[in-house]
Amino acid sequence: MSFLIDSGIMFTSQVRQYVVQVIFSVTFAFSCTMFELIIFEILGVLNSSSRYFHWKLNLCVILLILVFMVPFYIGYFVVSNIRLLHRQKLLFACVLWLTFMYFFWKLGDPFPILSPKHGILSIEQLISRVGVIGVTLMALLSGFGAVNCPYTYMSYFLRNVTDADILALERRLLQTMDMIVSKKKRIAVAHRTMFQRGEVHNKPTGFWGMIKSVTTSVPGSESLPDLSLIQQEVDALEELSRQLFLETADLHATKERIEYSKTFQGKYFNFMGYFFSIYCVWKIFMATINIVFDRVGKTDPVTRGIEITVNYLGIQFDVKFWSQHISFILVGIIIVTSIRGLLITLTKFFYAISSSKSSNVIVLLLAQIMGMYFVSSVLLIRMSMPPEYRTIITEVLGELQFNFYHRWFDVIFLVSALSSILFLYLAHKQAPEKHMAL
Repeated sequence: MSFLIDSGIMFTSQVRQYVVQVIFSVTFAFSCTMFELIIFEILGVLNSSSRYFHWKLNLCVILLILVFMVPFYIGYFVVSNIRLLHRQKLLFACVLWLTFMYFFWKLGDPFPILSPKHGILSIEQLISRVGVIGVTLMALLSGFGAVNCPYTYMSYFLRNVTDADILALERRLLQTMDMIVSKKKRIAVAHRTMFQRGEVHNKPTGFWGMIKSVTTSVPGSESLPDLSLIQQEVDALEELSRQLFLETADLHATKERIEYSKTFQGKYFNFMGYFFSIYCVWKIFMATINIVFDRVGKTDPVTRGIEITVNYLGIQFDVKFWSQHISFILVGIIIVTSIRGLLITLTKFFYAISSSKSSNVIVLLLAQIMGMYFVSSVLLIRMSMPPEYRTIITEVLGELQFNFYHRWFDVIFLVSALSSILFLYLAHKQAPEKHMAL
């Protein structure tokens, strides 16, 4: 929880515009409140009418921020960074917002996301389009995470790095640095010689000076090296030194991971890597089955899993009681890991591209992504809850085509997972070849 608070403080402290801080903080607060309400549904906290009111209020506020406020202020701060548009920045911000609304509204045309009887500004119309964007983002992150997690944790994918490999590469790096220093010394000596002969500060100017510099030569200038050629060699060696340094750092990191994999904690994560690899294969298989047979689960996975286990073992078991408690734990884990994973990703992204001029726009974009991600999480977590706990959520969200979002998630997840497998395979295959080439 402290990480979540620190991340929120970090984002808001990097911007000076008060309105940006308020928008991000409110988006973060209401996004977390939605997950809190899901837990309240399972635990039965508050009256059903009170939970329904807070669900309605929460969704209205978050949709108002995501559809109206954040896009407008993004356009406003983008226009503010363009000097030519300063005088009419409010007008151009409205134009950008109207452009966003047009494409946002057209986004719902190719998707069967809701019943056509709803009004233009109804919650169903807005949340259905927000859900498409958010589910797409969730599926992309989930597909990559399902593949990258076992690849990161399993020692099977680690390269065999020895101390001799690191020493050989460090020796090459030192030799390259010595060559760079030697050539730069030659350039410095040549510049000093030219300065002493008056070729730097006493160069003739004007038309006749240019003619004189071409037709005359300084005694001993033939013995000076070709500085442009040496500078090109220095540039090439500096590029090589950067590659060698990165490869050396990569070998050190791999060596540390090999040593870490031999510890108890490393063996634990290695085991979890095998577990997640099985989960990844199963998830890809089930996504393929769901897409091919146009299938969507009617029962939450916890209840279904308990029923299969009880029937297989033939024991007496209160399925409803235990499915409630296990669903609560599962949903809690999903909520915490989803929020933490998204904030880690957003933090890295913010540090990578943020600047003094773009920080306002970037924080607003991150607030937009975060809000859409959490709204779509509610749409998908609903299926992980037993039917008696999803009644109010279904009433608040309206007559959405929930089955479409689960099928869409499976399609994007499958594409993301297969693309990640191909990408990591090529990267893993290229790493030893690059090491051998260096």
